[in-house]
Amino acid sequence: MSNSKCGRELYETFLKITASRYSALSLSEVSPETLSHDSISRWLEEANFKPKEIWEKSKDYVLSSKGILIVDDSVLDKNRSRKIKLVNWQYSGNVHDIIRGIGLINLLWQSDDGTFCPADYRIYNPPEDKKTKNDHFREMLSLANKRGITPEAIVFDCWYSSLNNLKATRDLKWIWVGGLRKNRRVNKKQILKDLIIPEEGLKVWLQGYGFVTVFCFTAKNGRTDYFGTNYDNPTQDWVKTMVKRRWSVEVFHRELKQNCGVENCQSRNGRAQRNHICLSILAWIQLASRRSLDSITLYRQKWEMIKPAIKQQIALEMRC
Repeated sequence: MSNSKCGRELYETFLKITASRYSALSLSEVSPETLSHDSISRWLEEANFKPKEIWEKSKDYVLSSKGILIVDDSVLDKNRSRKIKLVNWQYSGNVHDIIRGIGLINLLWQSDDGTFCPADYRIYNPPEDKKTKNDHFREMLSLANKRGITPEAIVFDCWYSSLNNLKATRDLKWIWVGGLRKNRRVNKKQILKDLIIPEEGLKVWLQGYGFVTVFCFTAKNGRTDYFGTNYDNPTQDWVKTMVKRRWSVEVFHRELKQNCGVENCQSRNGRAQRNHICLSILAWIQLASRRSLDSITLYRQKWEMIKPAIKQQIALEMRC
């Protein structure tokens, strides 16, 4: 039996480099030192990585640049599992249905130059902590404020536009741009979908909150989306720009799943799942850092890592 132990650097590097297999067994097969897959699994269950690890890596970038905060969540698909901890039934935007998965709520910083980086995250697991997604939203905003983050605005979709969230954002003296459901009550007795909203926006009284300016956008598929903001005298172009910038979090979710294996931990242990998620995000930060420095996409980086092995194997096969 090997006396070697797994560690953060080894596991992060493995997630950064591997392109398809993310299990403890796979790591044990490629580790520079002899490691049993059981020892890796035990380490992953015993370690204790938390969201503050992400802030330690991203704080210099966040605090030194101008930008916005974006909040959104993603479901880590565990639909075939029945015994993995942290898994709950929840709606997945990818499959447009209710699936079994782990809810991951992200607070993303996007600077004015278009680059982005996670600033915080939470695991959505009501059976354990009794917290809703909105509870996590307010918790992350409060912590971001204490850390000295001063965004130009915070952007989110209609899921996070609850009255308590809007008030919490206003209490921080932050500008917000949020999606609003078409049945949201305004002007005491009206609902959004019944209003005629001009291109320059319409100032309305949002029930329970106060005056906001709302805009209406029609997507290419014909869907109508409503967005509101507490910004004074906003223009349609400004709101549209903020809404488009929110797409960064979708890119982050896709890259995290496709390049860092955040969905692929097979352990049934809840702590192991939490550690794997944190380390996957840290691996993404490393890949994104190289993207910024060398202008190489995460997908190209993965290809450059495996290309020599594929080239060598092709040469061997051709000689046979």
